[in-house]
Amino acid sequence: MTGFVLRRLLAMAATLLAVCALTFAVFYLLPSDPAAQFCGKDCSADRIELVRQQLGLADPLAVQFWHYVTAVFAGRSYGTGPYAVQCDFPCFGYSFQSAQPVWDLMMDRLPTSVSLALGAAVLWLVLGVGVGVLSALRRGSWLDRTLMIGTIGIAALPVYFTAMILLYLVVTVAGLLPYPRYIAFGEHPGQWVTNLILPWITLALLNAAIYARMTRNSVIETMAEPYVRTARAKGLREARVVGRHGLRPALTPVATMLGMDLGGLLAGALITESLFSLPGIGKLFADSLNKADQPVIMGITLLASFFIISSNLVVDLVYAWIDPRARLS
Repeated sequence: MTGFVLRRLLAMAATLLAVCALTFAVFYLLPSDPAAQFCGKDCSADRIELVRQQLGLADPLAVQFWHYVTAVFAGRSYGTGPYAVQCDFPCFGYSFQSAQPVWDLMMDRLPTSVSLALGAAVLWLVLGVGVGVLSALRRGSWLDRTLMIGTIGIAALPVYFTAMILLYLVVTVAGLLPYPRYIAFGEHPGQWVTNLILPWITLALLNAAIYARMTRNSVIETMAEPYVRTARAKGLREARVVGRHGLRPALTPVATMLGMDLGGLLAGALITESLFSLPGIGKLFADSLNKADQPVIMGITLLASFFIISSNLVVDLVYAWIDPRARLS
């Protein structure tokens, strides 16, 4: 197991480096000029060229990439003399438009995205797996057909439509909840929950419908396995047969999808955060796209890659706990 984890960690580092190189090359080709952003609106062409030299933007692409990678571990300075700015470890670039290191900008927004992602994931996992198992155990019944038709209808609803309906009915008409805004859990746990319920539901409904159908199909397939029939022949209680011998192996594909979905959401739910005006990573990404703030866009891209690749590693380790057969493969 130790060797497996080490190999995966090395592969993860190599993948992140490749993503970093590809992203860096793509942004190098974009027309936006960081030197002009750093210099300001009233700079002459000669002054912008001088700034470009000071920032190292005139260096070959390979040299600029080396400086970027080493800055992640050692930090770096942008510019020289009295106008130099320091980007401390870990330096994922410097936003000249916001006059802040990219890492600081992302860390300010990360708690919002983590709160949104984890709350929604718990909600859709409980609903999706619960509905899927119930539908599989009542396969072919009216309950099964009703639940599956309902999941199809929910999955067809766009996220922005669900968000607008919830805001109108729950906030505007009924007045049951305030308009969502992010409040840190440490400041007021109760308000943290009430302000995130609608975003959680918006994200969870679509995913819960998908997870319900996946869980149903997986449980039906697993319950037809010979070892399940053997467990029943031994006289084990049905609840034990379903819970220990049927459900755990059936959750393997669910765990895979959960890892991918959660990894992506930790880097920001762009549409949901924008609709509810939540100051998360996704909202920061959307704003940076509008302003063509290359360092921030690149930093968020790398952060998203890190979360997704890390979630794959976690999923592989969880396999062995969910399905004992994976330990022998």
